[in-house]
Amino acid sequence: MGNRRRAPERNRTKPAVIGGMIAVVVGGAGFGVYALYGGGAAADDSSSASDAKPVKKGPLSATEVKSTATAFLTAWQSGDVTTAAAATNDTAAARTLLTGYGKEAYIKDVTLTAKKRSGDAVPFSVKGTVAYKGGLTKPLAYESELTVVRRAKDGKPLVDWHSAVVHPDLNDGDKLVTGEAGTPPVKALDRDGGELTTAKYPSLGTVLDGLREKFGKTAGGKAGIELRVIRAKAESKEAKGSAKTSSDETPDKTLVELSKGTPGTVRTTLSPGLQATAEQQVAKKAKSSAVVIRPSTGEILAVANAGHGFNTAFQGSLAPGSTMKIITASLLIDKGLASADKQHPCPKYSTYGGWKFQNDDKFEIKGGTFKASFARSCNTAFISQAKKLSDDDLTKQAQQVFGLGMNNWAIGVPTFDGSVPVQSQAQMAASLLGQGGVRMNPLNMASVVATAKTGTFHQPYLVAPTVDKRTLAKASRSLSAGTQAQLKELLQYTAAAGTAAEAMAGLGPDFGAKTGSAEVDGQKKPNGWFTAWKGDLAAAGVVQQGGHGGETAGPIVAALLKAGS
Repeated sequence: MGNRRRAPERNRTKPAVIGGMIAVVVGGAGFGVYALYGGGAAADDSSSASDAKPVKKGPLSATEVKSTATAFLTAWQSGDVTTAAAATNDTAAARTLLTGYGKEAYIKDVTLTAKKRSGDAVPFSVKGTVAYKGGLTKPLAYESELTVVRRAKDGKPLVDWHSAVVHPDLNDGDKLVTGEAGTPPVKALDRDGGELTTAKYPSLGTVLDGLREKFGKTAGGKAGIELRVIRAKAESKEAKGSAKTSSDETPDKTLVELSKGTPGTVRTTLSPGLQATAEQQVAKKAKSSAVVIRPSTGEILAVANAGHGFNTAFQGSLAPGSTMKIITASLLIDKGLASADKQHPCPKYSTYGGWKFQNDDKFEIKGGTFKASFARSCNTAFISQAKKLSDDDLTKQAQQVFGLGMNNWAIGVPTFDGSVPVQSQAQMAASLLGQGGVRMNPLNMASVVATAKTGTFHQPYLVAPTVDKRTLAKASRSLSAGTQAQLKELLQYTAAAGTAAEAMAGLGPDFGAKTGSAEVDGQKKPNGWFTAWKGDLAAAGVVQQGGHGGETAGPIVAALLKAGS
């Protein structure tokens, strides 16, 4: 398997000028590498150990970047794995993956074309053929990039090794394998029986991958022959025979299908109309994600992401900002520390744990109620109560009432189930505002507002639990009738007259909403959050680096609620 046939050596040819640049054709193994660099740039370092040159430091020169990249690409494409691996700063890992490129992935006749460098980075294109047993072949083409770094001990320029150099879909530890797929394909259907495809719904790629991994072996299909990315975590768990329960696990991915398998059928809860609307809405805002669920059951009706490489809507781990105040408000009401229509302090500043907290634009509300503070998203109204709370109160409320942070949701594909860690001092206070260590995604926050609406947590799900006899997560207690009534009143007032009013205009009266903005280190603009319900629909969205939630994520969520009415 995978024995490489030596091709007869070719005579070296002189470089040909192409469009004013030099195209160096390197012989070996029957195919060429085209390094679009100036003459002499591909020459290797000819110094010997006896030269005793001082260690080079400082930025890499253009010549060092070009020659290092050319040496690596030339060796890789010619099948000289040892030389290619030696041109990197992780020889062992590079040798393993590059060897598997031919022997496990069955990729042959490779041509690597280097493109114009950008600083220390060199993009390049890859063309080849996946040639498997029995004459199965398919062309392969993709773009990748390498970065050259200087080794500290001797200053030698080397390719900074990561698996993504070989293929951009690889994470470190992943590998490429061609053969019978580990799981048969699935034909995913919406709730009405229509087929779900990425051609129709572009952002469902990761969802469809997850459905295949979860249900492929039980849905009645037959595996085909494919080139696939095999994830390191998944492979490790399969080897141990254990179930895959990691919330942040990324499914294996099919890159090339050499022979079609017979798909099994999996019906989901997705609504074709709402899914189409979700796709259209997130396409309007970069780095946006949204989810729609049915509060009374937990059925997921739509999920969409503007970026299709990662399912932020289900697996994102982001500070939710003031949308977290839904949970915090329920906690304060439960403990008798706040009441919707009672006066509640909202000063310009409030200090706890050595940190000074303030409101947006340093506003204050004199003599106002807790409802007014909630509707205007007054930070200090919550911070002022921190001294009366135990460090684990918020964590318990999130887990026991809203079903969050226990890593036990079973929706049918991988999810991150929220995190509200126990913290102390200033970090505990920041958690009350959805900052600190609190992390959520749109699925989590849609569930939070749905729980506020119904009073009881219903774990969201994409595939009915009856399909594979899954046990859905449950919360240990519901909201008390009094707390739920006040929480709904807060959310309704915010949707009608607070920070969510502009986005929710015309959607009342059976509605409620909360906005949020989450500061992130290194970002000029905060992430904008919005979560709301209307009737028996609940939705949440985030626009990363978007700004205030009411202006960015708000219109997306409102459009989804309107479309589902």
